[in-house]
Amino acid sequence: MMRTRPLKVALLGCGVVGSEVARIMTTHADDLAARVGAPVELAGIAVRRPGRVRDGVPEELITTDAMALVKRGDIDVVIEVIGGIEPARGLITTAFEHGASVVSANKALLAEEGAALHAAAEQRGTDLYYEAAVAGAIPLVRPLRESMAGDKVNRVLGIVNGTTNFILDKMDTSGAGYSEALDEATALGYAEADPTADVEGFDAAAKAAILAGIAFHTRVTIEDVHREGITEVTAADIASAKRMGCTVKLLAICERAADGRSVTARVHPAMIPLSHPLASVREAYNAVFIEADAAGQLMFYGPGAGGSPTASAVLGDLVAVCRNKVNEATGPGESAYTQLPVSPMGEVVTRYHISLDVADKSGVLAQVATVFAEHGVSIDTVRQQGKDGEASLVVVTHRAPDAALSATVEALRRLQTVRGVASIMRVEGE
Repeated sequence: MMRTRPLKVALLGCGVVGSEVARIMTTHADDLAARVGAPVELAGIAVRRPGRVRDGVPEELITTDAMALVKRGDIDVVIEVIGGIEPARGLITTAFEHGASVVSANKALLAEEGAALHAAAEQRGTDLYYEAAVAGAIPLVRPLRESMAGDKVNRVLGIVNGTTNFILDKMDTSGAGYSEALDEATALGYAEADPTADVEGFDAAAKAAILAGIAFHTRVTIEDVHREGITEVTAADIASAKRMGCTVKLLAICERAADGRSVTARVHPAMIPLSHPLASVREAYNAVFIEADAAGQLMFYGPGAGGSPTASAVLGDLVAVCRNKVNEATGPGESAYTQLPVSPMGEVVTRYHISLDVADKSGVLAQVATVFAEHGVSIDTVRQQGKDGEASLVVVTHRAPDAALSATVEALRRLQTVRGVASIMRVEGE
């Protein structure tokens, strides 16, 4: 039997995502009520600029006082889609203090303050759900947090930023340089006016922190994630990847150590073989590859951003949280029982693709090989081309600690016969 008293929802933020959430809540109110078991009523919408036109959004619900809205006392659920650290953090903690559950899409806040927010929710007996914080409409958080709760996840490898994937895909398919591809992404609305969060890897690093924490039942913050962006990726890097039968992707990689005593989390561009499932992820799409003991290999694929896809994830969480309210229950909270340390990047075992500009004369290859041997790094393949006293030397290593590989590169730079290091990129997916 359906409960007659409506569940009241406060919406914080009414931009691209928030306006779509408000529209769907209004137009699909009957369906939402049937799924929840009680009417779900949009009780207020907090915005910074009230004068803007928002199609399908009830104007009478608009307010500029977000704090007063979450303090009303009759709010059952707060949806936070404003982003950033403050005032989002203060608004969410205030919502918990007043008995409201929270649905958030705020990856930056969750990657920095997830543990504190979970603790605040648990203290008040409320929920914190955040499917929309990672990869838009793609269900990742709930499968990891609930469906795979009985399994042991060993690795999460994925493309979790659509802007960078679009840029790298255009560089690969059209031969465009980084700047040209970024301009196209901006013109199509895939990149923000200031694309720093995307192209420098901050967005992907926040998502990696969230995924690693859930997958490995330990606390991982954005400060624990090694981060490199794509601004240094060149057309020459893309061409080198093609010659190896690879493509370049910005990857978020979260791994459990072989001995099970630590985890790692990193974001950086890497070459992956064309045979790998992630290699076929094109344009602004996202995909995440999960490896677990019992489930084996799973891949989640779909649109990772945009108003409608992200709103879909928000509303999925809203239904779950509202059902919990109706049943006077709460869903899963933070699981950090393993308390595993996060190893630094230098201890991560990786492979490198290194392109060197060298003097075209005898003995150069021997000198380069000696440097690799002195640092305990073995060479998988090497290719040399030379003409008119100049040559290029492309070396692909076997797997070794990243610190050893980095030290090798620095030693190579000091060789008199090495004119320059044209490119360095990790190789993954093999």
